[in-house]
Amino acid sequence: MARVKRAVNAQKKKRKVMKLAKGYFGAKSKQYRAASEQVRRSLRYAYIGRKQKKRDFRRLWIARINAAARLNGLSYSRMINGLKVAGVDINRKVLSELAISDPAAFAALAEKAKEATK
Repeated sequence: MARVKRAVNAQKKKRKVMKLAKGYFGAKSKQYRAASEQVRRSLRYAYIGRKQKKRDFRRLWIARINAAARLNGLSYSRMINGLKVAGVDINRKVLSELAISDPAAFAALAEKAKEATK
């Protein structure tokens, strides 16, 4: 079996890691071993963060909708249930934006949700 020499590929791999580690503090941007550990950790944090971002925004939207719904005499859960029963198909992001930018339209939706649950 032929001997495998990895010089070029190994250098490419190191170059890729060191490029990703650019701007890290101390040895993490200079030494390959420290850099590769930190890059691996950083990529894992970035992956987790992309999932958390979705959760965090949904929590924010729900908090905004709840606050606006309570101003209109409803709780968040009754508002969402009322809209579902009324056949209004609108997502939380848009509802949240309506609550902030157009309170009158949000109030109309709240009334529709109230009527649907009676």
